[in-house]
Amino acid sequence: MEFNRRNYSNEVLTSLYKSIIKPRMIEEKMLILLRQGKVSKWFSGIGQEAISVGTVSALEPDEYILPLHRNLGIFTGRNIPFEKLFAQWQGKYEGFSKGRERSFHFGTNEYHIVGMISHLGAMLGVADGIALANLLKEEQKVTVVFSGDGGASEGDFHEALNTAAVWQLPVIFLIENNGYGLSTPSNQQFRFKSFTDKGIGYGMEAYQIDGNNLLEVYDTVKNLAESIRKNPRPVLLECMTFRMRGHEEASGTKYVPQELFDEWAKKDPVANFEQYLLAQGVVDQAQIDAIKLTIKQEIDAGVEAVLNMPDLIPDLPTELNDVYAPVPEQHAIAEFEHLQQVQVLPQHTGTSKKRYVDAISDGLKQAMQQHPNLVLMGQDIADYGGVFKITQGFLEEFGRGRVRNTPLCESAIIGAGYGLAIKGMKAMVEMQFADFVSVGFNQIVNNLAKSYYRWGQAADVVVRMPTGAGVGAGPFHSQSNEAWFFHVPGLKIVYPATPSDAKGLLTAAISDSNPVLFFEHKVLYRSVELEEEVFDDYYELKIGPARKVKTGNEVSIITYGAGVHWATQYVNANQIDADIIDLRTLLPWDQETVMESVKKTGKALVLHEDTYTGGIGAEIAAQISQHCFKFLDAPVMRTASLDTPVPFNMDLEEQFLPKKRFETDLDTLLNY
Repeated sequence: MEFNRRNYSNEVLTSLYKSIIKPRMIEEKMLILLRQGKVSKWFSGIGQEAISVGTVSALEPDEYILPLHRNLGIFTGRNIPFEKLFAQWQGKYEGFSKGRERSFHFGTNEYHIVGMISHLGAMLGVADGIALANLLKEEQKVTVVFSGDGGASEGDFHEALNTAAVWQLPVIFLIENNGYGLSTPSNQQFRFKSFTDKGIGYGMEAYQIDGNNLLEVYDTVKNLAESIRKNPRPVLLECMTFRMRGHEEASGTKYVPQELFDEWAKKDPVANFEQYLLAQGVVDQAQIDAIKLTIKQEIDAGVEAVLNMPDLIPDLPTELNDVYAPVPEQHAIAEFEHLQQVQVLPQHTGTSKKRYVDAISDGLKQAMQQHPNLVLMGQDIADYGGVFKITQGFLEEFGRGRVRNTPLCESAIIGAGYGLAIKGMKAMVEMQFADFVSVGFNQIVNNLAKSYYRWGQAADVVVRMPTGAGVGAGPFHSQSNEAWFFHVPGLKIVYPATPSDAKGLLTAAISDSNPVLFFEHKVLYRSVELEEEVFDDYYELKIGPARKVKTGNEVSIITYGAGVHWATQYVNANQIDADIIDLRTLLPWDQETVMESVKKTGKALVLHEDTYTGGIGAEIAAQISQHCFKFLDAPVMRTASLDTPVPFNMDLEEQFLPKKRFETDLDTLLNY
């Protein structure tokens, strides 16, 4: 292996040696502890350390790195105390995730590291968001995100690189090409010869280097970072290397030909660099021994301290309270006839009639004024104003930095929203139609939803989703998919039925530090019949409490969205003495209001537009049956759409929707 020290001083070279020998010595200790049964699992990076160490050493301490399983050198290179790392690996409360995460699946803003999740490729889009925040804040920083050669087959890889290229984001996409995705060799992963071939397709620079040559990695990343800070742009960097142990220790290495081990053993990054320093007289053997002794003492002390730490004692309130980030301190609350739980009272309480679509646009615009760190992202939302014209005129007022047209890359854009949140910003991502959110599902349920619970990072992202049938749009533009997310702790789901609620709940969702899915029914957008007086100034409605649309004593109708209007029209037309409860917030939903109503009336019907089986109504009905059984005078009823995809033909769609069945079911319940 040929090293070129260029003009780097002995101090720099010695520092690099200390940085590369430390993760190797830690790994050797971990393998001993694994055999002793004191460590449950280990992902080895032996043979690949030069990439991690060279990269982290070349960056500024406050520049974010998003590493993988085998990048121990990133964490030690940021001077995280070994005791803290070992506590994390052992599932101790004193680690970074209070025992909730394994190995390197955690983040730390203190050290500017965002660890991976198990879904490979998911963090690439997050790096885009961090880099976007750097760009918007004019910080002249670079972000580095790691991918393996196997993980680069994921769609997230394409989406993230494409988005970064379109937006010219200051991010280095570093690919550790070690020849295998677990046991699958490269020739079964892709057909091209080098990842540098991909650069031209994205319109970005691409380089390939020897990932086992510490000085080459360090110098390349250092120069690229300096250049990108001055001239922001994405770069693809392929580092050729080899994994000398299994994907993880239990998987073994029988699938790898022995000649590959023999060849790459000669390229060991630690041994070669050590021999080079000795040959160049940068250090002598006594200095090497002293460095290793100091590191060994730190490792041994850390192991002893962590093994003597008490076992974690589960605390139920702590676990439940850490699912959601704290909501900002609540402002004064006032009651109004048509606006309950109004927060952040406007100085001027003037109102004007607004349609549902106008109220959403008004709330979003005022949220942009209220939060200068809020960025809007979505397909066609800038010049075109969005397909429903919610953001029309926003570009002229707020500029392209904050109102951003996006490529057709839902996963990368939601991930970018998370990256913005990591940097202390807010993001609103608009799905053109709620149906399309399936493409970004992983980012929502595994990154956004679990972020605060996993490592205390608020995922300050609102995903707006035009939803619902009734306009003859067919199976892929009409779905009610709120139940897809109802099962996921850490998310909030909001679904307003009126203009007043739509504005106040949207502003509250944007103020909230948690990920909020905000559903907007397309049929309600421009309905003149639903126009109502709405405050002109900024206000918020508290997320959570349901709205009592009508008060009665004969039956409780629990619904949301279009169901609120179906129920109200039928009850009023037939003079039915009913409680109508508009949930407004679906997660968490207002169990107290629902239970109080059912206990009063003794009869309950849950109505929603979503399909019947597995809908949110099933959970509400189950809770009513469990907690109000002795108060019930009839079985709890559910009315929902048919268990079919949404049809295109308007007559078929009318049959699909539950409006007529609701009327029949309600009459049956009343006569029970």
